[in-house]
Amino acid sequence: MPKPRPASDAKQSRGPADRILLEIRKFIAGSIFFNARTAESIGLGLTDMQMIHVLQLYGPSTPSSLATRTGLSSGGVTVALDRLERAGYIRREPNPADRRSLLVTLVQDRIRKLEALYKDVESDARRALATLSRADLEATLRFFDALSAVGADPGTQARRPKP
Repeated sequence: MPKPRPASDAKQSRGPADRILLEIRKFIAGSIFFNARTAESIGLGLTDMQMIHVLQLYGPSTPSSLATRTGLSSGGVTVALDRLERAGYIRREPNPADRRSLLVTLVQDRIRKLEALYKDVESDARRALATLSRADLEATLRFFDALSAVGADPGTQARRPKP
């Protein structure tokens, strides 16, 4: 197995695509640790926090769709939902489209308090984005569309085969 090169070496010897992939990895690592610290500060685990994010992004969902989106087993989803329900962040409600299933919904009062923990980082990100031209912003959106098309989007990543 080749020895990983330090990030500084990678920036000097690789092309733009390699540098972008390196920056994505750094961004993801930082985001994961930020989410872990935030979750810990309110007594949740990282999986619990990510489940909240998935519900914010995709709206009310069945447990089976949460399993598909997260890559968790049905048992893993149930355990995470049990923790979130006890903590007051979600409710399980009858699914009006299928009486055999449930819909998981967020408790908005709790979520508003949680969103306050992300306010500063979101403001910083908006300030950074405001420095970019419209063309740069549109190129960034095309970039994320391209990544989503190959399965790098977290909503599609869970469906990729495991090695």
